[in-house]
Amino acid sequence: MKLNCDLGESFGSWRIEGEEEVMPLIDQANVACGFHAGDPVAIAKTLSLAKQYRVDVGAHPGYPDLNGFGRRSMAMTENELYQSVLYQISALAGMASIQGITISYVKPHGALYNDMMKDDQVRTTLMKAVSDYPLSLALMLQANENHAQYSEQARQFNLPLLFEAFVDRGYTENGALVPRNMAGALLNGKEMLKRVEALCEKQVVYATTGKALTFPVDSLCVHGDNAESVAHIKEIKNLMSQYEN
Repeated sequence: MKLNCDLGESFGSWRIEGEEEVMPLIDQANVACGFHAGDPVAIAKTLSLAKQYRVDVGAHPGYPDLNGFGRRSMAMTENELYQSVLYQISALAGMASIQGITISYVKPHGALYNDMMKDDQVRTTLMKAVSDYPLSLALMLQANENHAQYSEQARQFNLPLLFEAFVDRGYTENGALVPRNMAGALLNGKEMLKRVEALCEKQVVYATTGKALTFPVDSLCVHGDNAESVAHIKEIKNLMSQYEN
């Protein structure tokens, strides 16, 4: 399994620190495309770090919602969403190509990600947009009990999928994330390490009820937007390295 992290989200005078510490520890960087966060200077800096540490780069498109950091669903027609995603992928791919980088996947952000997981039409539109882009790209989405359905849907577009699990979030019995406003939504440091250990040893995620959830996981999502998060990522990376051989 690999580690992925959302990066490149600084915008104007609002800066997110820690990317220099996070980048050497991860395998995949989900880089903002400017719609929910990220400005050209921040994006260029993140891409430069990814190149320096040989980290795979993915486009991280969201709804056009800078004020809400892309965490609010927006009513868009299929064509509006399709063109919006292609626009954002194109922007990041162009910025990356200037630095000699080729992006390899797309991971939607925030509300767009959540809508993709629960709305078949949104997911279909995203799959079509990613598959229509001239580069060969994979789509990253949440691993859950419906993974076979998602894989079948993606085959219609000849689209490879990357399934991810969340290190720091609680899971319900059906494999969904516990809403942030409910108890058990966020895991502490020790709980994160137990999550990683269970995935590495048994390929399972334990729901808040204790139920063991089994599904394919290609990558673990970590968040590194503060000093405490960076410390957790270091511990997670060290733990995962023990299972690499």
